[in-house]
Amino acid sequence: MRAKCVMVLGTTSGAGKSWLATALCRWYARQGLKVAPFKAQNMSNNARVVAGGEIGSAQYFQALAARAEPEVRMNPLLLKPERDTHSQVVLLGQVSDELTHAPWRGRSEKVWPVVAKALDELREENDVVVIEGAGSPAEINLKDADIVNMRIARHAGARCLLVTDIDRGGAFAHLYGTWALLDNEERKLLKGFVLNRFRGDASLLAPGPQQLQQLTGVPTVATLPMWWHHGLPEEDGVFDDRSTAAGEVKLTIAVVAYPRISNLDEFQPLKNVPGVRLVWARSPAALAGADWIVLPGSKHTTGDLAWLRAQGLDRAIAAHAQRGGRVLGICGGLQMLGEALVDTHGIDGNAPGLGLLPLVTHFEPDKTVKRTATRFAELAQPWAALSHVSVSGYEIHHGRTLQHPAMAPARELIPALAWQSGSVLGVYLHGMFEDTAVLQALFGAAAPTLDSVFEGLADFIDRHFDRGRLQALIA
Repeated sequence: MRAKCVMVLGTTSGAGKSWLATALCRWYARQGLKVAPFKAQNMSNNARVVAGGEIGSAQYFQALAARAEPEVRMNPLLLKPERDTHSQVVLLGQVSDELTHAPWRGRSEKVWPVVAKALDELREENDVVVIEGAGSPAEINLKDADIVNMRIARHAGARCLLVTDIDRGGAFAHLYGTWALLDNEERKLLKGFVLNRFRGDASLLAPGPQQLQQLTGVPTVATLPMWWHHGLPEEDGVFDDRSTAAGEVKLTIAVVAYPRISNLDEFQPLKNVPGVRLVWARSPAALAGADWIVLPGSKHTTGDLAWLRAQGLDRAIAAHAQRGGRVLGICGGLQMLGEALVDTHGIDGNAPGLGLLPLVTHFEPDKTVKRTATRFAELAQPWAALSHVSVSGYEIHHGRTLQHPAMAPARELIPALAWQSGSVLGVYLHGMFEDTAVLQALFGAAAPTLDSVFEGLADFIDRHFDRGRLQALIA
């Protein structure tokens, strides 16, 4: 197998694995190499539609950074949490009912041949495969069922980087402790430690890196400064107002952050639009002063709707709409805005909706997963700027939504995809804010392109890694 494998491991979740793997994909692609990303198992409700089905958003962006076509082999196993103790299992892009209902401990051996085959095929077809681990490789309680960290590293003979978030504190202990809990053969695969999100004078780190290398034999190969505005969506979503774009705030958009929020990464462009402030709302107080309220996608619509009501957010959203304030529902958020959610198949549950759109949603076993390009019809104010705008995005949902037969119909803007009633707009289409035409129509501005973001990431690691280290990993 010709591809060299570079793997990014983390001392914890959120250490910066996805971000660094994306940067590596673009850096190696800029060397004229054919590059592919890979993550054996991803647990996230942020997913994208690709050839063959759906994969985690992080691998989708990594593929684009690698200048490769995203596809299901890059993330063969995707777990989409629906409750604290239950996840929908997506294998090679398609929902697997068998694996969804299988015991967790018995699942790994069933899927390992599929995972290994996907990685082996990518290695045959590429010069470099950038692999992302999950959580920590030192979770010894899960080691017997590991298919995403050191088992993958051993299978691929990967050169591994171990990244830690130094801003949390305890970085040297995290690195040493992780190294200490690995087997001797696994330790040999570690080629460098990476300190991420460092603030301050790097000279104050001494003699920490030197002592750590004396203890482990592993050098610290990069100290990456804190960088708030790199422009890449966080894999699991970070509710962080520090991402507010430059300039005077002219518009505040509040996204309701319910527990099973999905496809959160599609709002990243709003963080970069001049004059727009994006906030995450978990209480009525957080909606105060918002110009727009957005109900995003949900992996468990009726559960998140019950949570929303328990917080009193339903009354705050209704009051906002009655005042003429804009309300936008996307996918699960659209379903919540209707009159009722009807489930005769045990998919999601039955519930009364918020009653802001005269629609009824019927949950169905078949899942819609597809890319969509379409055009809005004529919209009324306050959404008239979208009239006749072409838009592209993607659909990932259970459920079919129809007009309520006993109520005055909503304005159907796109057949079976978008409806408007007054200031309330509901759409099934994810990814609208990634469409330049939509951003221009709504805000008269554009966010940085993804390609410029990837270039910035590659430039950043090129500056901050020890000279020659990145090339040495594939030598």
